[in-house]
Amino acid sequence: MYRLNFIKLRYVVLLVLSMSCFLSCAKKERCYFKVEGGKSLVATPVALDVSKLMFNTFKLYNEGKEVACQVNRETNTLWFMHLPGQSTSYMLEEEHVAIEQEKELLAVKENGSLHLTLDNRPLLQYRYDMHYPPEGVDSIFRKSGYIHPVITPKGDTLTRINPPDHYHHYGIWGPWTHTQIDSVRVDFWNLGDGQGTVLFKEFESIERGAVYNAFNAVQEHIDLKTKDAPQVALNENLKVSLWNLGRDDRYMFDYSSSFSSSLEEGVLFEAYRYGGGLGMRFHERWHKDNCKVLTSEGMTRLNADGTNARWVIVSGENSRGDGTNGILFMSHPDNRMHPEPMRVWPIDANNGRGDMFFEFCPIRHKEWKIEPDKTYDLKYRMVVFDGELTANEAEAYWQAFASTPQIKIVSH
Repeated sequence: MYRLNFIKLRYVVLLVLSMSCFLSCAKKERCYFKVEGGKSLVATPVALDVSKLMFNTFKLYNEGKEVACQVNRETNTLWFMHLPGQSTSYMLEEEHVAIEQEKELLAVKENGSLHLTLDNRPLLQYRYDMHYPPEGVDSIFRKSGYIHPVITPKGDTLTRINPPDHYHHYGIWGPWTHTQIDSVRVDFWNLGDGQGTVLFKEFESIERGAVYNAFNAVQEHIDLKTKDAPQVALNENLKVSLWNLGRDDRYMFDYSSSFSSSLEEGVLFEAYRYGGGLGMRFHERWHKDNCKVLTSEGMTRLNADGTNARWVIVSGENSRGDGTNGILFMSHPDNRMHPEPMRVWPIDANNGRGDMFFEFCPIRHKEWKIEPDKTYDLKYRMVVFDGELTANEAEAYWQAFASTPQIKIVSH
């Protein structure tokens, strides 16, 4: 009897010890932090450095509710969207079993374009294969390395390529116009002159996830006027990131360009009303009677051209004729000549039709010398919307872009 009770007791002890060991192993590490700056007025991307944490699989919570997050393993950065009305306090918890979150934002190569989608809705396309102009048009206007189409959440296309009045216009793109290379003028913008072009070379990275999708494309600015053979005048890394704002009438994307020249004398960007920065040719349905412009300084389409701005709303009639849509363009404070000069087509452009073209143009009023082997950056953010976007909202989006939210670790 005594021996039987001893055996039972031994099993109970072993069971308790094994359960204790299991609970110990199941204990989850946690990190508590705050997003500094108070409650956000608009949805804002936030990054947390996770390189020093003792765990590398995560679940994120805000007031007990799980928040979608995405980790960039190359930079050891965890990204999430801080939404209006959310508490600024977060808890990051270790997840013992690495469960990959459903990827709501995909990046898919198809027919020579990289498609960025949200919830299976196509929103942006980056063209990496060569595109040729319409039949009968000189192939000198061929091109790769541009964004088209840009599509609103409800399905309207906002961009245009190869319009008959300017076959060199390609959706969203940013070639430099009047440049000097070894005292020779080279134009990368006006393709019909055969002086230069900008072409896709390769992808450095493509990301997909629950919070954003993104790509980093290498583009070459090719000087076609050199005597022996074309030369690469500028090397560019174009990074585009599309963010889920958590609403069905808006999304946001960043457009960041880092460029450098390995030429012995560098490159001189002459002051000119077009070139570089961020340019966009809008869809042909917009004209002088159904689209408008509003800048951060209160300028409209009648007087915005040549002025400077932090942000610009360009909006117009939707394809159904029963509402509006458009894009908010934002220039980052670190950009050259910020608040940035603009090119806005006058209301009588294109023989009085008043088609719409917009560009942030950092060399509009002052030349820019690109020194050899130095890196230069330009950063832009855009909100694509259906319906209306107010000036107060535009300012809130710009403030969030201009001042990146900071993280304060409360405890590990």
